[in-house]
Amino acid sequence: MKKIYLGLLVMSASTFQSQQFPNLKTPVAEKQEHIREIHGDKVNDPYYWMIDYFKKGKDSTKVVDYLKAENTYWEGMMKDTEPFREKLFQEMKARIKEKDESVPVFKNGYHYYSRTETGKQYFKYCRKKGSLTAPEEVLLDVDQMAEGHPYYAASGFSISPDNTKMIYGVDDVSRRQYKLFLKDLSTGKTIDLGIKNTTGSATWANDNKTIFYTSKNPETLLTEKIFRHTLGTDSTKDVLVYEEKDKTNYIGVGKTKNNKFILIESRATTSSETRYLDANDPNGNFKVFQPRIKDVLYDVTSLEDKFLVTTNKDALNFKVVEVPLDKTGIENWKDFIPHRKDVLMEDVSAFKNYLVFSERQNGLTQLVIYDRKTGKKEFLKFDEAAYTVYPSANPEYNTDNFRFGYTSMITPSSQYEQDLKTGKRTLLKQQEVLGGYQKENYTTERLFATAKDGTRIPISIVYKKGFKKDGKNPLLLYAYGSYGSSMDATFSSNRLSLLDRGFAYAIAHIRGGQEMGRQWYEDGKMMKKKNTFTDFIDAGEYLVKEKYTSPKHLYAQGGSAGGLLMGAIANMSPELWNGVISQVPFVDVVNTMLDTSIPLTTNEYDEWGNPNNKEAYFYMKSYSPYENIEKKNYPNLLVTTGLHDSQVQYFEPAKWVAKLRDMKTDKNVLLLKTDMDYGHGGASGRFDYLKDIALVYAFMFKLEGINK
Repeated sequence: MKKIYLGLLVMSASTFQSQQFPNLKTPVAEKQEHIREIHGDKVNDPYYWMIDYFKKGKDSTKVVDYLKAENTYWEGMMKDTEPFREKLFQEMKARIKEKDESVPVFKNGYHYYSRTETGKQYFKYCRKKGSLTAPEEVLLDVDQMAEGHPYYAASGFSISPDNTKMIYGVDDVSRRQYKLFLKDLSTGKTIDLGIKNTTGSATWANDNKTIFYTSKNPETLLTEKIFRHTLGTDSTKDVLVYEEKDKTNYIGVGKTKNNKFILIESRATTSSETRYLDANDPNGNFKVFQPRIKDVLYDVTSLEDKFLVTTNKDALNFKVVEVPLDKTGIENWKDFIPHRKDVLMEDVSAFKNYLVFSERQNGLTQLVIYDRKTGKKEFLKFDEAAYTVYPSANPEYNTDNFRFGYTSMITPSSQYEQDLKTGKRTLLKQQEVLGGYQKENYTTERLFATAKDGTRIPISIVYKKGFKKDGKNPLLLYAYGSYGSSMDATFSSNRLSLLDRGFAYAIAHIRGGQEMGRQWYEDGKMMKKKNTFTDFIDAGEYLVKEKYTSPKHLYAQGGSAGGLLMGAIANMSPELWNGVISQVPFVDVVNTMLDTSIPLTTNEYDEWGNPNNKEAYFYMKSYSPYENIEKKNYPNLLVTTGLHDSQVQYFEPAKWVAKLRDMKTDKNVLLLKTDMDYGHGGASGRFDYLKDIALVYAFMFKLEGINK
């Protein structure tokens, strides 16, 4: 490949700007006075009307026209990149094996898998009885079902215990509000159950005719009710078996792996509660496993003779306790795997003869096999210094075979099966990267930046061999940093389009995630949230100091709560970044958290705080990106959103961009792209999302002067 000398671009931002982008008139949003007054604090929000118009049943034409004007603007500004974006799209698509098949998963006598076909955007969900040589049965042809829909998601494929029926959910709007359908697998007939506004899945009782499902509040989209439905009956007469009164909790229903119990879980950020019911007695009453306790989380695993409970009760990093089947209260909990200060216990996978514990130590994931008969423990071992390993689909309880996934920043996603009895490990499938990918051409490192308070922040980085650490090369730094969600080092074939053009790619494992244990999360939420932002800035400064890049070539990317991170770091340290990509960003923190009618707001109080509390309000206000825009220079910005987004409403980024346009003093580019047909997750098709990635890459390439 022809070598690209990225370090030659030394012109100033303003000169760079004028040469790279056309001089188009920017959209200007109307201002209307709207005073927010709380805790003696008065704030004028001139763009509040963007919420008002869409929420309160008024004519939404005005706000839609503004979003369309912004779309016209970004399209014009990026017009000259259209051929390059198409090239990037085709390049990334060409690495994907179009005709492919997932690793079959065995459950209750059948092998289940999905397969994709050349040129098709979706997939077919299939099964084979008993053997992989048996005839294929296509349960759902989602390619066909999605025809004529700009967005289509089918999910929650749940097979009845007798293997004759299937429940599945469909969302064709992108609001994550699913309708439930029943398919008779004997006749092929599909029935609309008349059940709407669900999470998209249902749980079967053992009688093959009763299902339990979760219902959402139609306005806030909170999961608040569990219903029981009997096949053949009118869904309007479904029986309410549980209603969650606490608006800070999410709820859901499922079944234990050994098929003994139906579980209802109610969960907030810091506490949880489980109810259980004999799966053979669907008309019975659910029992409370252990009443919720402030700051105590627990998850239940069912074995033949007892329950295992993963909990943080008196255990910051979680531990596993055991409890009798008939005495589940906390007074009967007995340590099974005690708490360890240096190991985070994340999950338990149960089998008849073995347990597999998912743990995290020194920022890396690990799997531990536990022999239930002997008590012997064995760690699964791997060669790479930085990697991600995790349990994959293991629905069968009566087996000694354990499936797990493995990947690193240079190793494509791999599916293994390990015989828990003999230790034999078999590679079932590794992601095939078409076009001749060779991992030895790329290098990955594990770095540590030092935060202002002395905390060591892990960074995972990958680049193509030959990358020079002279400060002249571009680097994209990514992070999330919320909800205890760990951003582990994984492979992406799309990322090769960056690396092959001279970019390095790095993940900052900042506080707010859980990479380094539960305390890592505790130190990055609520009244310690600013650690998330300063950690990211410190990671960027470290990469500049070590000459992996320089501020002229450093880019930042994050989405959703990671979009909040992007807004915060653009305010706090704008001079550090040449470009910031903020996707479906949660940037209007105070106003959103004050409005309980906005979907999911009340669920977030334990993450961000409740601004009705004075201390929480002013702390939130001190970092909220929308609140802290100032008259100063900002980096180049690309912002994306979806009109139907149920997680972060479109008006947050729209208001943010409008205020930035009014306040910023630089001539750098600010683009807002709104997907008018999609929501939080973007396009539903198998390849359409690549167009969004191509736009992000083209935005950075344009700023770097890379055009091929």
